[in-house]
Order: sequence, then C-alpha cells, then structure tokens
Amino acid sequence: MQKKQAFNPYLPSWEYIPDGEPHILGDRLYVFGSHDLYNGYVFCLGDYVCWSAPLDDLADWRYEGVIYKKTDDPLNRDGKMCLYAPDVTQGPDGRFYLYYVLDKVPIVSVAVSEKPSGPYTFYGYVHDKHGERLGERPGDQPQFDPGVLTEQDVTYMYTGFCPRGDKSRKGAMATVLGKDMLTIEEEPLIIVPGCEYSDGTSFKGHEFFEASSIRKAGDTYYFVYSSIAMHELCYATSKYPTKDFTYGGVIVSNSDLHIDTYKPAHKPMAYGANNHGSMVQVGKDWYIFYHRHTNGTWFSRQGCAEKITIQSDGSIPQVELTSCGLNGGPLQGKGYYPAYIACNLFTDVESVYVSDDGRFPKIMQDGCDGTEVPGYIGNMKDGATAGFKYFSCTNVKTIRIFTRGYGHGKFEVRTAWDGPMLAEIPIANSNVWERFESPISIPDGIQALYFTYRGSGSPSLQGFELV
Repeated sequence: MQKKQAFNPYLPSWEYIPDGEPHILGDRLYVFGSHDLYNGYVFCLGDYVCWSAPLDDLADWRYEGVIYKKTDDPLNRDGKMCLYAPDVTQGPDGRFYLYYVLDKVPIVSVAVSEKPSGPYTFYGYVHDKHGERLGERPGDQPQFDPGVLTEQDVTYMYTGFCPRGDKSRKGAMATVLGKDMLTIEEEPLIIVPGCEYSDGTSFKGHEFFEASSIRKAGDTYYFVYSSIAMHELCYATSKYPTKDFTYGGVIVSNSDLHIDTYKPAHKPMAYGANNHGSMVQVGKDWYIFYHRHTNGTWFSRQGCAEKITIQSDGSIPQVELTSCGLNGGPLQGKGYYPAYIACNLFTDVESVYVSDDGRFPKIMQDGCDGTEVPGYIGNMKDGATAGFKYFSCTNVKTIRIFTRGYGHGKFEVRTAWDGPMLAEIPIANSNVWERFESPISIPDGIQALYFTYRGSGSPSLQGFELV
C-alpha cells in the first residue's frame, strides 16, 4: 500500500495548533503547541493537546489527546486565563517537563509527566533560591512563551516579549535552571535585543519580538524567534547558550516576503501575522515548523512545516511556503487535492497581514470548532488567487475543480502566479459542491498550480483534481 502524502497544514484541517515546538522523543516526532479554536475570538482558548508521528512517516499523525487543562494550574482554577505557547524538555530524571505562561500573569509555570504524551500534572513555578517567582521580583521583566533546552543537569530557559515603544522590555532572556527544573541557578541575561535596544547591532530591522525557541546543531546553538515584523521566524547563533548570539537571517515568513525565487521579494503571497515555531532534525533532514492564519483572523492558526538546509557555515537560507512541507518532495501530479492546502492566497490588492474586512479569500470550514470536516477556501471574489506548490506532473490532460456558492464566472489556471493561462473553467451558482472541468496541458515536471477567479459573486473552492 502506498504511503499517504504529507501536506501543509500537517494536521487535519479542522485542528488549530499554532506555536509548534517539534521534538523527537523516543521513536516519534511530537509537536507541542498552543490550542486555538475555529472562530476563536482571542488566542489560545483551548486546553493543551498533543499530536505525534512515527519518524519514518511524517504524514501519519496521531492524536494523543488533551495533555493538560487550563484549570490544572492553581492560579487558574476558574479557567479564565488562556494557556500561551508551551515547550517541553526531558529532565535529568527522565521525566518530561512542560513550561508555559498563562495570559494574565508574568511568571512561568511548570507541569510534569512520565510520558511525553502526558497527561501532565502541575509541578511548580520557576523561582529563585529564596522562593521568589521569576517575573514578580523587583526589576524582573515579565516572562512569556518559554523555550527550553536541557543539557546534563542544567536547563536553559528562553523567554520574553518586546513590543514597539516599550523600553521596559529589553530583549530575549536566557535563564539557567538547576536539576529540579524550577530553581534559578543563573539570573536572566539578554541574548537578543528588542527594537528599542537594537541600534548598532546585527539585529537591526529583525529585532526580537516574541516566540523564543532554542535548538542545538553540532556545537552551535540556534535561537529561533519571531521578529518585530511578526510574520518572520528569524534565527541567531552562538557557540554558547547564554551569550554571544549574532543575527543569522529569516528562516520562513508566513507571508512569503523576501523570497525572490518565484516572485518579487517584496510581494506577499499569503496573509500572515504573528509567527512561532522551531527546528527539528528527522533523519538527515531539517525542518522549520511555523503557523499560518485562517478564517480571516489572527485567532485560528494552523501548524505548517518546510524542509530547510543548514549550510556548511551554519547559515540557513530562507525557504518558500509550500503545500508539501513534510512530504520530502513534490506531491503526485495526479488525483484529488483539497483546497485548504493552498500555500499562496492573495488578490490583486496586496496585503502582508490577515484581515477580516471581507476583501480577501480565506481558509474556512463548515460547522463549529471540533467539527471534523475538511476545510476549503471561501470568499473567492474577482481577482482572488489560490496557489499550490509543488506537483510532479506527467501527462496531465484534464483539470477539475469543485466549487460552491454564488458566483458566475470562471477559474483561470496557471503554473506561475503571473504566467500564461493554461485553462479556464467556467462555473455556475450552486448551493452544494459541484464539479466543473476543462482540458489542460500541464508541462511535465515539477510545477506549481494557481487558480484565479474572474467573475461576479464570491464562490468557495473545495478542491481540484488532476487527471
């Protein structure tokens, strides 16, 4: 039996797990993240859940269930606070430790489990040797979005949040914790500046905003973070875990800015906003995990991943957004594909950031949060384009699309966003999903596919089929 292909987003289209921290624990890849809701009105409304996949099949994700409830923290028994972005590390005692911050307090909470998939139970708060909690002491900066790395008996914890105009927030902090995973052994040090303190540094223009994450490759520490631009995941490197970090570059942008391989570098090709994720090595391959925004809002985010390359000098070139992320290569150029795997989504009016003002197409789903139905693209008004990358095409002669809603016009099909039209598929109004098709001759080889709607109304696109 042929393996299932991996798409972006890598989890089911009805799951919303942003801020993904990928970790290999045992023989599986686990992803820990926040939990948004479809149609959520703020970030991170759900309890923590976990998904994992076998290392030899990154398309086969398994739901591990709820691993920690927001009410499990003693400060949040009434559930009025949200669980912000977490991270997990294995302690020197072999147990697994979950670090997180609630949305209304400045301190770091820790939970513990015997298994990476939980359930986790509350363990304590990060504190100094006098028992005072980090983030509450005089002179402390508020803690936010911890990323953690354990080496021998020491755990390095990275935190911080630095918005524009706030000089009280100086940058990303590294704090050294002891063997008990709670007690501060070395006080926080600033390792990457925020935008108010970046003059004269290599970080100017890509200063630390939030989303601290830490990885080690060889003898080099990689600090992954979201820059002040928000849509970028950048990295900094050092030979030391708590000092001497220098700016490396952008790894991925969830608007695909800066990429100039298939379009101008300044042109956004997706509706981005904040970003959070990290790196992981599976076999010989490295990947960057990040998230995208759906439903035209900031609050329903989904995890995606792209293959990256760490070059011999330690640098990481920025990668394109694709639909095939963890697949290891292009998708098969035959068969049906759901529209929710679009990596490019835009109109004739450019926008770097997501908006709910009704102008732009958006990834949607029927039902409410938790309804396990495939997503689709809604609000495909005149000029809206959905792009999918990449497919290994051979002898494709027919293209079919599946649409619904009020729209009278046609979909134009191209293999480049600004390329010649290879087919046009007329559509008609329908209350249910209907199939429309057209002959096409797609050149053999690795191709992108772009579908642009021209006409009246705002139909929805469920998917397409290559025959």
